[in-house]
Amino acid sequence: MKIGNIPYRSVWVDQDDGWSVHIFDQTRLPWALDILRLTERDQVAQAIRSMQVRGAPLIGAVAAYGLALALRVDASDAAMERDAALLADTRPTAINLRWAIERMQARLRPLPAEARVAAAYDEAGRICDEDAAQNEAIGRHGLSLIQEIAARRGEGATVNILTHCNAGWIATVDWGTALAPIYMAHDSGLKVHVWVDETRPRNQGAALTAWELGSHGVPHTVVADNAGGHLMQHGSVDLVIVGTDRVTRGGDVANKIGTYLKALAAHDNGVPFWVALPSTTIDWRVTDGLTEIPIEERAGAEVTSVTGQTEDGRVETVRVTPPGSRAANPAFDVTPARLVTGLITERGLCAASQLGLAGLFPEHAEA
Repeated sequence: MKIGNIPYRSVWVDQDDGWSVHIFDQTRLPWALDILRLTERDQVAQAIRSMQVRGAPLIGAVAAYGLALALRVDASDAAMERDAALLADTRPTAINLRWAIERMQARLRPLPAEARVAAAYDEAGRICDEDAAQNEAIGRHGLSLIQEIAARRGEGATVNILTHCNAGWIATVDWGTALAPIYMAHDSGLKVHVWVDETRPRNQGAALTAWELGSHGVPHTVVADNAGGHLMQHGSVDLVIVGTDRVTRGGDVANKIGTYLKALAAHDNGVPFWVALPSTTIDWRVTDGLTEIPIEERAGAEVTSVTGQTEDGRVETVRVTPPGSRAANPAFDVTPARLVTGLITERGLCAASQLGLAGLFPEHAEA
């Protein structure tokens, strides 16, 4: 994807030194485009914890490079296992993180210490390339859903899509998951309009999704999180597409807090509710999302305060609750498979069920 006509990925290795890693500081968007240079394991871990880098596929890719950076310091067996565990524990819900670290370990464990650094960079690069290709394929498969609605609506009609949180290219290595079909529809000449949930408490929709769509020229409108049901009741939403941080083998979906409420509203109003994901986001070891997926509890300050830009251009954080009021901050919720119309994967569309997933990914049918 491009920023100011310059193509970027969301993570890349420095072309001059060949080893340091660059990411966008997503906590500074949309007010500033700051690029961070990461040179050591602890910087990567902090970037993930603080959400300077976020989005399940991107977290996994950056963590893979974090292990490569750690191996530059100590490539012994003990150090590698220690550093892998530290990176894997930075955020508990997004399964791509654990998947990427386990894939790196599988590649690196058989190698002698002196061969691990080069192999780690190679494997991290492969993870990135595969993620970009998977998301592009997700875009193609999801595009068919938008094309079908456009055909039913008639020539010149606008397809209205609602999305929650940010599942665009800034949340992946490239293209995005939920936004990839939207970009492709827009680029193909279809008239699309996106309802962008603000996505409290961190406002990833209002800040990141709106920034992405605006940069690409996609018509969009930011709405309060609680407006989605009202819009659906009045026929203003043709389709909901969201991303996800973990999907169980049975089709339950863990995504940003508030997704479950959108699924309930969509179900009640007959609006298709689709979830876009690469297969790396499927946790084949988990069946029941409600009882088996760990839900990250983040700091209450994310709820009691809000960050924005003042009229004179300063970025300020202000408190929005009375002093002394406590806040709970679960970062994700789980949408049961029964509320999900279907899944958009790199291999195609399928039902949100064990049978549906097994049809697309037979190699995991007996996992």
